[in-house]
Amino acid sequence: MLLLLSHLLFVFLFRPSAAAAAGAVYAEEHHALLSLKSQLSDPGAALTAWDPATDHCAWPGVSCDRAAVVEIDLSGRNLSGPLSPAVGSLRSLLRLSAAENSLSGPIPPALALLPFLRHLNLSNNLFDGSFPPALAGLADLLVLDLYNNNLTGPLPCEVAALRRLRHLHLGGNFFSGSIPSEYGRWQFLEYLAVSGNELSGPIPPEIGNLSSLRELYIGYYNSYEGGLPPEIGNLSTLLRLDVANCGLSGRIPREIGNLQSLDSLFLQVNGLVGEIPRELGRLMSLESLDLSNNALTGEIPPSFADLGNLTLLNLFRNKLFGAIPEFVGDLPELEVLQLWENNFTGSIPRRLGKNGRLQSLDLSSNKLTGSLPPDLCYGNKLQTLIALGNFLFGPIPESLGRCESLSRIRMADNYLNGSIPRGLFSLSSLSQVELQDNLLTGGFPDTGRSPISPNLGQICLSNNRLTGPLPPSIANFFGLQKLLLNQNSFTGGIPPEVGRLQQLSKLDFSGNRFAGPITPEISKCKLLTFVDLSRNELSGDIPAEIAAMRILNYLNLSRNHLQGQIPAAISTMQSLTQVDFSYNHLSGVVPSTGQFSYFNATSFVGNPDLCGAYLGLCRPGISNAGHSGGAKGSLSASSKLLLVVGLLLCSAAFAIAALFKARSLKKASEARAWKLTAFQRLEFTCDDVFLQDSGTSECMSAIAGSYGYIAPEYAYTLKVDEKSDVYSFGVVLLELVTGRKPVGEFGDGVDIVQWVREVTGLKKGEVTKILDPRLPTVPLHEVVHVFCVAMLCVEEQSVERPTMREVVQILTELPKPPARRQGEDTPGGDESKTRYIIHETRGQQQQPASDSLPSSDLLSM
Repeated sequence: MLLLLSHLLFVFLFRPSAAAAAGAVYAEEHHALLSLKSQLSDPGAALTAWDPATDHCAWPGVSCDRAAVVEIDLSGRNLSGPLSPAVGSLRSLLRLSAAENSLSGPIPPALALLPFLRHLNLSNNLFDGSFPPALAGLADLLVLDLYNNNLTGPLPCEVAALRRLRHLHLGGNFFSGSIPSEYGRWQFLEYLAVSGNELSGPIPPEIGNLSSLRELYIGYYNSYEGGLPPEIGNLSTLLRLDVANCGLSGRIPREIGNLQSLDSLFLQVNGLVGEIPRELGRLMSLESLDLSNNALTGEIPPSFADLGNLTLLNLFRNKLFGAIPEFVGDLPELEVLQLWENNFTGSIPRRLGKNGRLQSLDLSSNKLTGSLPPDLCYGNKLQTLIALGNFLFGPIPESLGRCESLSRIRMADNYLNGSIPRGLFSLSSLSQVELQDNLLTGGFPDTGRSPISPNLGQICLSNNRLTGPLPPSIANFFGLQKLLLNQNSFTGGIPPEVGRLQQLSKLDFSGNRFAGPITPEISKCKLLTFVDLSRNELSGDIPAEIAAMRILNYLNLSRNHLQGQIPAAISTMQSLTQVDFSYNHLSGVVPSTGQFSYFNATSFVGNPDLCGAYLGLCRPGISNAGHSGGAKGSLSASSKLLLVVGLLLCSAAFAIAALFKARSLKKASEARAWKLTAFQRLEFTCDDVFLQDSGTSECMSAIAGSYGYIAPEYAYTLKVDEKSDVYSFGVVLLELVTGRKPVGEFGDGVDIVQWVREVTGLKKGEVTKILDPRLPTVPLHEVVHVFCVAMLCVEEQSVERPTMREVVQILTELPKPPARRQGEDTPGGDESKTRYIIHETRGQQQQPASDSLPSSDLLSM
């Protein structure tokens, strides 16, 4: 130690040139960092503390070793600007003399003047421009992270010169071209990510030379030619391989089975064909396997029985067939199993769930038979159980009634029988129950005083064989938004406790044996938009209190035994777009005011004692014009003539007034010219925006929207409500997806809604035919999601459209990207921020969907 101190003292006392050199390096780095600051846009004032009068080693984001800058971490600071600044401005800012530096040629970026830099993290900012080649001169660099910026141009070949590099993250940018073959030269590289760019061409086989690589992310947004090179199997130290959603074709290389250390393999959303290689069963360390959304065929390989560490197995949306092997139920660590939309047959493995770890199970849209395994929730961790669209029979296991972790159960369209398990509706985490289209018997579960999950928003028991009265405890389901009990054999009266379901938006009790009067308490459900009580045995008068449901737009009371008159108050409900009072014992005059002036006779037929404009003249003593008053004779010829003349005069006056109003509006619009302030270069003008409530060069204010945005019911009701706004919003969504105007581009009489329906056939797989070509990098799953929501919004019948609250909920429920897993805490390692990820974190569930657009499935999300 004394010898070392003596040596250092000698250096500083007798070699002043060394100290001077160190001081020069310090000054150069100080100026370089100040130069970097001056070149950047810093709206969040993240670099305010970078004061020229202070030591740069104490600045935020800067770390030094022996007064030399070794690390810069400016991630997530909302910084922007080019990484390759102009040469002249940098020279003037650095103010370095030729004697001190002996520089020649272009001056490199400021960051390149930090010779001892080892860690550089600029991820999650807004840097643009091309990659600065001068950074390749940082010979000591170990970590280079530029993830999630706006960098363009080809992937830089220059970085291959950084021989000591351990971590390279260039993902989430706009790099184009192919992956350079030079990227296979790094001897020490452990992490390589180029996902989420616009890369093309083949994946170079030289990637297989990265002998130290542990994580490889090259998918998402990229679109490669061909498949995975078999040389991938040479990466013996690889832990994670993610090549999802990047246009892969061909077969899965069996050489992947050589990656004995691999714990995650993601190849979903590609065009892979052929059978699943049995060699994948050799991946003893594998925890997550996602091969979903491909065109794979064959059966699940028997070798998968050896995957004892597997927690996630996603094989959905392929063309797999055969039985689900029994060993799947014996996998000790399995948490997520998603096999929907295949052609699996046979029964579900009987021991599935017995490991006590199962969280999510989706076997929908297969051809499975047999009964449900008894121990699916053995460890009380099961959250999602979906098996709709199979041929399952037998009872629902009673154990599910004790599964406190269960959130969603969707078992529709099977042949399940027996009663609903006791306790199922009282589960504390339950949010969705879909058991429609089965053979269930027994009654609606009586929950007594048991607390109900506040998240339970949907109960669908339609088309079963349920019987008995609805219990008063139905009032406990206070968070319910949809209650669908149609096509059963329920009896008794509609309990007044229904009025306590304050969040209810859709109520369908049709096709049962409910009797007695319609409870007036139903009017307390102020959010109801759909009520169907048809085909029951209801009697008595129609309660006038129904008029208090101000947003109700569908009311069906047909085929009952209702008596008395149709309450006049119902005609004041401006939200009603469809009603049906047919085949009852109603009498009196049909209201002819309000919305009733737009309904036709089919809504009132089958009531011999009803009369009015739709149904013919009333009998003597009943007024054609209202509910009371004597019969009036027909108008005389002179009266009719006077009436016609009066209408003509009114029309002429209205036309003149409209002309003057239009001229005044034009002058006002000219005086209020739009001014557009652009903060960056735009490819459109103010006029483009305006022309794209307009479709014309003038403002239209006579109705709630311009032609093309107007809901079809306006044509016959001249009324608009919330569902009309939903239609208009759907048109706006279609504009966003297609980049087209609502009218004028599709031929005479054809608007954007009709055009989209014709081109896509309402199939998700055809969405690319209408996609705006200016949006090539938009995640396809997001486009499909917005397209589905748009088509729900523009349903012909307003009652079939969701509410805006439901629209917001659906739009915000995109599949979530996977959370960072343990061990991924690397600089800029949030690989999922800008890439499309079809697989989800363990325990989360992806919605199964057929190629068509079932509104009930989307609205049940």
